[in-house]
Amino acid sequence: ALGLFTGIGLSEAKARETLRNGALSALLRRAVLQARSALGPALDKATGTLLYNTAARLKDPKHLGFLVGYIARREILTDLQLSAALEYVRSHPLEPLDVADFERACGVGVCITPEQIEEAVEAVISKHRAELLAERYHFNMGLLMGEARNRLRWADGKTIKNEVDLQVLHLLGPKTEADLEKKPKAAKARLAPAEKQKVAVVENGDMGTETQSLLEQLRGEALKFHKPGENYKTEGYVVTPNTMALLKQHLAITGGQVRTRFPPEPNGILHIGHAKAINFNFGYAKANGGVCFLRYDDTNPEKEEEKYFTAIREMVEWLGYQPYAVTHASDYFDQLYTWALELIRRGQAYVCHQKVEEIKGHNPPPSPWRDRPVEESLLLFEDMRKGKFGEGEATLRMKLVMEDGKMDPVAYRVKFTPHHRTGDKWCIYPTYDYTHCLCDSIEHITHSLCTKEFQARRSSYFWLCNALDVYCPVQWEYGRLNLLYTVVSKRKIIQLVETGAVRDWDDPRLFTLTALRRRGFPPEAINNFCARVGVTVAQATMEPHLLEACAREVLNEQAPRAMAVLEPLKVTITNFPAPKGLEVLVPNFPADESRGFHKVPFHQTIYIEETDFREEADKGYKRLAPGQPVGLRHAGYIITVQNVIKDISGRVIELEVTCTKSDVAEKPKAFIHWVSAPLACEVRLYERLFLHKNPEDPLEVPGGFLSDLNPDSLRVVHNALVDSSVHSARPFDKFQFERLGYFSVDPDSEEGKMVFNRTVTLKEDPGKA
Repeated sequence: ALGLFTGIGLSEAKARETLRNGALSALLRRAVLQARSALGPALDKATGTLLYNTAARLKDPKHLGFLVGYIARREILTDLQLSAALEYVRSHPLEPLDVADFERACGVGVCITPEQIEEAVEAVISKHRAELLAERYHFNMGLLMGEARNRLRWADGKTIKNEVDLQVLHLLGPKTEADLEKKPKAAKARLAPAEKQKVAVVENGDMGTETQSLLEQLRGEALKFHKPGENYKTEGYVVTPNTMALLKQHLAITGGQVRTRFPPEPNGILHIGHAKAINFNFGYAKANGGVCFLRYDDTNPEKEEEKYFTAIREMVEWLGYQPYAVTHASDYFDQLYTWALELIRRGQAYVCHQKVEEIKGHNPPPSPWRDRPVEESLLLFEDMRKGKFGEGEATLRMKLVMEDGKMDPVAYRVKFTPHHRTGDKWCIYPTYDYTHCLCDSIEHITHSLCTKEFQARRSSYFWLCNALDVYCPVQWEYGRLNLLYTVVSKRKIIQLVETGAVRDWDDPRLFTLTALRRRGFPPEAINNFCARVGVTVAQATMEPHLLEACAREVLNEQAPRAMAVLEPLKVTITNFPAPKGLEVLVPNFPADESRGFHKVPFHQTIYIEETDFREEADKGYKRLAPGQPVGLRHAGYIITVQNVIKDISGRVIELEVTCTKSDVAEKPKAFIHWVSAPLACEVRLYERLFLHKNPEDPLEVPGGFLSDLNPDSLRVVHNALVDSSVHSARPFDKFQFERLGYFSVDPDSEEGKMVFNRTVTLKEDPGKA
């Protein structure tokens, strides 16, 4: 075999590498032997290269002999022709091929004369004559080559290049010293910061912050995906004699529209990983002019609750997407049952009595009931439906082996649990392996997008649709999105709730979508984060600070400013300039005053942060201290300490100060925030819930994730003060508290006592990066 491969021009190293690939070497051996039988034992290198490329690039080996015949008869002579031939057989999976159409598509028998090449190059040079004379040899000659090849698709590329070189030399003459100098690169114009904002992408109806939005990525990703109706072009897709007719019916129903679906199980709350799935499924459809279904996979009634259905839809809409239709797997229970009967009749499914424990794992014993008669399985399946078997006493299993070695996956099992939508109608329920692909088929999904762990189920997906002769969509897998310092498993979140580590699924320390909303993360920030992660096949594990950075970018543009004091220190202005107090106009967005102002009361008594005063000013300390005045933000006044009042323990409880208008005083070293006639509020400050990056990793956390809880993950400030401009705020309204961070109104807020959650600090903590 080594001699056979080196005999067609492969180097010894390449031949040995080919031999290590059993499938490739077997195809190449067949190709070489067939070509030798037609051309004799000595094959030239050009023919050898065509044979190697055919064996390496051909998706369906049944066409090997057909293509090698054209190479051996010298009817396919160039790699360009071979590429066209490979594309043709990939696009026409059914036999027999239309030979005349194939030959037209591959340029078989087309003879390009030197005169035709000369005329084509002459026409292209004539078109670009002025630019060539101006730029001479700095002109992009590749453009001439490309246009000439477009005119003569099957012409030899080297011959065209030689003719281009000859005619350019005739027009321009030999190269001069100026022609040999490198063409200076044009300087790229840099955008000013304001202009960068103007060209920021629009994503989901809102301004994004990435140079490439998720929608743009998905349009690019679409180039790798099949077009609607061209499912058969996908590697691994199984073509049956009925495939093309089913695809034709599919196109008649959809009109060639892209259709995706987001299929969550309604037994828990969506988390940050689901945000990527939502963005990918809805975003891919949107980017390509299609539609996306929200389909609840409600096949496990024991764990499903109405609150989960509601919360899932709320979160999809909160992220900015509207489903084309909201469906349920249970909508199709009757059809799924009918198909299960048909699967039995076709000898592709059987009723089995092995226990769950017996069929777990990858090497369970074969079922002794696998070959039971069809009629017997039909009667037993009917008995399952009528409730004559107890839970675990009988299942319906499909006759196939999956990629991961799992044999005969279960299609139906007995569960005596009422369903939230169908009530007591059913006591048998279909499994994911059975339901998912058939629901996709019913809804005529074009791209069934799911995370990488479902790759092992792709073969069963194709097998089941084809076993029933129904339209078969294409399953595409992508990498999951995970975050460090958190857990997202439903079971583990329930443990956190039950042990009191968190309050509920929407505790702001979690990374469920309801928790992120409650903490104050804008949906645009989550979508931008998903865009930055990108659509990758590999699993992405990200640091939380990257999500926080996206939140800061959006909140900086969206959250109006207010002032709040977390640890108040009373300050009395002894020479206050007005008997009844003043009102100060504060810009909602200091960087853009056109976005409005709000009024803040300014009275004789104000409150500042305790940390903004020191009795002794250290070197580098710029805020308030005896002998060191500070400015009050937005007020137009500077205050100077006159008297420090302490309690019996020596703690500073009040300052007496005098004020001076800032336009007549020396500019202070710092300006601090303050409040006057404020509202009392509670502020909740959050840190990471876990101490280690991977709390579920037994190597990092031998004691289990519950032993890794951060005792300082929540600090509640009960007696904070906030300026009265926020008095009408509603739950989930967001503000930037100047110098403190971004905060969101919590639903726990009551009349007279608002509650704020800190979403993120103003700047990233370097210790967290």
